[in-house]
Amino acid sequence: MAKIDLIRNIGIAAHIDAGKTTITERILFATGQTHKLGEVHDGTAVMDWMDQEQERGITITSAATTCSWHKHTITIIDTPGHVDFTAEVERSLRVLDGMVAVFCAVGGVEPQSETVWRQADRYCVPRVVFVNKMDRLGSDFAGVMAQLREKLGASPVAIQLPIGSESDFCGVVDLLAGKALYWDDDQELDFREAEIPQDMQAAVEAARQTLWEAVAEGDDELLELFLEGEALPVERVVEVLRRQTIAGQIVPVLCGSGLKNKGIQPLLEAVVDFLPSPAEVPPVCGQHPENKEEIERAAKNSEPLAALLFKVAMMEGRRLVFLRIYSGTLAVGQEIFNPRLKKKEKVSRLFQMQSHKKNRIEKAVAGDIVVVMGIKHSATGDTICTLSEPIILPGMEFTVPVISAAIEPQRNSDLDKLWDSLAKLADEDPTFQIKMDDETGQVVISGMGELHLEIIHERLRQEFNLESNLGKPQVLYQETITKEAVSTAEFERIDEEEKERQFARLTVKVVPCQRDAGNEIAWGSDVGVKLSEAFKTAVVEGLQEVLSSGPVQGYPLVDVELRIVTVEGENHDFTKVALKVAGANAARQALEAAAPAMLEPIMETEIIVPEENLGDVIGELNGRGGRVLEIDSQEHFSRITADVPLQRLFGYTTALRSATKGRGSFAMKSSRYDTIA
Repeated sequence: MAKIDLIRNIGIAAHIDAGKTTITERILFATGQTHKLGEVHDGTAVMDWMDQEQERGITITSAATTCSWHKHTITIIDTPGHVDFTAEVERSLRVLDGMVAVFCAVGGVEPQSETVWRQADRYCVPRVVFVNKMDRLGSDFAGVMAQLREKLGASPVAIQLPIGSESDFCGVVDLLAGKALYWDDDQELDFREAEIPQDMQAAVEAARQTLWEAVAEGDDELLELFLEGEALPVERVVEVLRRQTIAGQIVPVLCGSGLKNKGIQPLLEAVVDFLPSPAEVPPVCGQHPENKEEIERAAKNSEPLAALLFKVAMMEGRRLVFLRIYSGTLAVGQEIFNPRLKKKEKVSRLFQMQSHKKNRIEKAVAGDIVVVMGIKHSATGDTICTLSEPIILPGMEFTVPVISAAIEPQRNSDLDKLWDSLAKLADEDPTFQIKMDDETGQVVISGMGELHLEIIHERLRQEFNLESNLGKPQVLYQETITKEAVSTAEFERIDEEEKERQFARLTVKVVPCQRDAGNEIAWGSDVGVKLSEAFKTAVVEGLQEVLSSGPVQGYPLVDVELRIVTVEGENHDFTKVALKVAGANAARQALEAAAPAMLEPIMETEIIVPEENLGDVIGELNGRGGRVLEIDSQEHFSRITADVPLQRLFGYTTALRSATKGRGSFAMKSSRYDTIA
């Protein structure tokens, strides 16, 4: 069991095809965790263990593994790069202490890498950058550095310079050690140290001055030496650079080629030297579930247990939950408490993960990321603690699904099995939803994109032995209102036999809110009648049901305030049914009078095309209702950034390939919902 200051919990994240999994495979080999290099393109990568990952050559689910480097225990989570699986990145960054952000030396800052960077900003995750694929045609280390500053607002500082570029890339200059590192054999991870090439002396000196200046700004002692022109002591520079990295003031930048085995050991050294241990990040903050009092828990075994359940996975038919332990300890057989559910659970087994392989352990401590078997009810984002010292940690926010499709089993007798299997997959994935369409009786699944739904469809066959038919994907629209409206409705029912009367009259006002403000149900300052809490709850339940189905086409309503203005009637006539129905009818009438509008998902799309096809591609985009935001011309290609309605992007891959003779590519990420033009 490693000391807490020797633990590193890191994620490797980037845009799709930037080389995250390849780098992780090299790290596992360099640390002795594996004895053979796995390759993504061969389907042999340890971290891409799912059948779909091996078939498609992409990462779909975040995989955790643990390795050792110079007495340090490093837990690595390799995250997906595809936009459809952004939830995997979100929940991983929520529990990690540091991140290696991988950027392609040719593509630079791409859409999904920008999304990941913003997610890391939100969770204040310190990071180092690895510029990968320096051996590729068009690689540009300085260009990526400039994009980090301009597009991400980061403060990158190179601690390495590449020796050679494109096919001539053969090593790096370590600016801190003042040495050149060469990898002579593309098949081996071993490197040799040498003197810095003579023709690079000026560039190295300029880069070192930039590095010294950036570090000196964070320390008075170093600043004094720097201003006097003195050499800065390397040990002190590393110490201050570490402090600045953890504080988010500086981002150290390294480079290499994962596929050609160049730059892996220095990257491991940077993880150890510059990214924090669990003890170096601020104490986790939460609330007491009853009195909402703020509580802090430091990363110590002596503190009460506080852990976050950040992932559920079904493996070999068993429900496994991934926990990040922030404080306290967790042991096999221990009884734990979920304050959201107010339920006790029991730890039957504990594991440390090596991708999909489980190594049994008896105890986990503060700072550990472990997998637990036996937790049946807790879900993603739940806090795990002790009954005597409860705490609720901040959860996670996930993107709303933007696409849906009907799905049905090939045999009618498998309908129950289909629903149960989909429920298990929805338990794993917060961005995947299932529902039964009341009108058609079909099962409808919703997710982040076509690929997301295709993967679900394949998993039903491969993991649950269930053949099914997936319908044509449909965009998930939303509805809102564009003006205020007020309506009154009443409910009356008289039971002649019982001589009982149920009656309530409610007036409800609807008000449009700003985009992304969410829905709100509010009570007026004086509604006229004092209702019990049970009756108030009945009214709110009725209004919440109304928000789930809008007046235009029955899509969910967003950014609407429903305000109960008045409640009329006698208390002895009120019933839950009367209040609920009257309130719901008043809200529906008001919504219909409030100029309702449809909203559609808009995708921020980045298209990379050869220069000669630029005009044709822009014309095609305009025809699809796209709005070009930016055109960035590079030496070999042009990068177009545009907002395009998701509905218009169906089939765009084929159209783009046709327009560019197969040389164009595009990626997209969810931007916002907007009114249909």
